[in-house]
Amino acid sequence: MIPRTLFSQIKGRLNSQKSIILIGPRQVGKTTLIKEVLKDKPFLWLNADDPTVRKALSNPNTEQLKTIFGTSDFVFIDEAQRIENSGITLKLIVDELEDIQLVVSGSSAFELGNSLNEPLTGRKWEYLLLPISWNEFQEHVGFIKAEQQLESRILYGMYPDILNSSGDEVELLKQLSDSYLYKDILAFGGIRKPELLEKLVRALAFQIGDEVSYNELSQLIGIDKNTVQNYIQLLEQAYVIFRLPSFSRNLRNEIKTNQKIYFYDTGIRNAVIGNFNLLDDRQDKGQLWENFLIAERIKQIHYNHPLAKAYFWRTTSQQEIDYIEEEAGEIKAVEFKWSAKKNPKIPRKFKETYQPEFTLINRENFREFLKPDF
Repeated sequence: MIPRTLFSQIKGRLNSQKSIILIGPRQVGKTTLIKEVLKDKPFLWLNADDPTVRKALSNPNTEQLKTIFGTSDFVFIDEAQRIENSGITLKLIVDELEDIQLVVSGSSAFELGNSLNEPLTGRKWEYLLLPISWNEFQEHVGFIKAEQQLESRILYGMYPDILNSSGDEVELLKQLSDSYLYKDILAFGGIRKPELLEKLVRALAFQIGDEVSYNELSQLIGIDKNTVQNYIQLLEQAYVIFRLPSFSRNLRNEIKTNQKIYFYDTGIRNAVIGNFNLLDDRQDKGQLWENFLIAERIKQIHYNHPLAKAYFWRTTSQQEIDYIEEEAGEIKAVEFKWSAKKNPKIPRKFKETYQPEFTLINRENFREFLKPDF
């Protein structure tokens, strides 16, 4: 397996008297990671995809839980969102079975998030696992091999199964996108017309790097604006997309309410539009490069800088900056270009107002942007 950044963080939380919750998209390696963390421990693995496990853990009492767990000191409940009233069950384990270290994974932010937040307040450490990061990949395969595969990673993405299946990427991404994109959303989102959701995802895939208008999407797809907004929220909760809001503080003509939408994984994005052409043959090379870099930076924020906030910046006079990151009062401004020959300058008004640290990221120096300490 490719070593994950979260391994040491989760390992360090064992025996902390709190449950450990690992959430994230399907197929990113949550089960593999937890088993690796617990491999030197005598742990009990309960997979809630199994109907017998679901039934046993739905509304049990303390004595029933003691019987299920036996002498196990470490209990790993996988796909916990499948368990009815999972939050109450997990709270009971943490409160009444203090000698047990509970570790939980789940793919659905809908059910798992809603059922755990209140019952486990103050009783959990929660982590988000995303597809393999560039740093994890490069550390595993080495600098040269990673460099050779950069274009493939932009085209096919960073899901573990994709990385381990050279030659079968397109077929696997098709299968992954068909099931992963819609399974949880359709199950828990109450969506009656999945074909409209598919149209929305495709429209968003063509608009990466552009500001998104709910009104325009509404007219394009043929649904009302509120439904568009609800579907986008569901796609976020399924870790298909994430929103980048606009940055504004002091300038009168700054765009204040618009947002851009990117995909967590560019392979999934390319599968949605059915385009795996090489970068030199694509009109969307710049947008794809931007999506790849911002998604990779978002991984670093989740893993290493939980207080950092990511934005883009634009004014009504069309001055813009691709990416803004703010942490502890410090502002970093970043422009993305594939070619090192292009050298844009930071807008004067932004520089005067915010005194940011400005960086141009291109094909030659992109690793700098993806370092945890950028």
